[in-house]
Amino acid sequence: MKILLAVDGSPYTKKMLAYLATHEELIASAQSYSAISVQSALPPRARAALGKDTVDAYYAEEAAKVLDPVCEFLERHKLNPQRITKVGPAGELIAKEAVEGNYDLVVMGTHGLGALGKLVMGSVSTQVLANCSVPVLLIR
Repeated sequence: MKILLAVDGSPYTKKMLAYLATHEELIASAQSYSAISVQSALPPRARAALGKDTVDAYYAEEAAKVLDPVCEFLERHKLNPQRITKVGPAGELIAKEAVEGNYDLVVMGTHGLGALGKLVMGSVSTQVLANCSVPVLLIR
């Protein structure tokens, strides 16, 4: 099974990894893992003022902060994850990667906002569910 882990470095990512660790059927060497981190785009004026190299270095550094611990966790379980970094709207890009990458499952932590919270703040997991034809496992 080809599994896409959507990670953001939050406590909800840690809960998702803890869930994986306790479910041998998901954390088996027969699975193929990719971890995706999506960074919010800097405002255009900031990108222009900083320059492409500085902005690219910033995005790479922020992605590494999120992906390094996740990949270390998977490597401790004898898995060799692929790293994917994107910049833009998280929910849309995660769903697009899941479909275009032919993944069998997307696994992600969720903040568990109520209906009012989703209405006011939006939710990456809600956006992934709305835009993704791949099954999604939400860990709360």
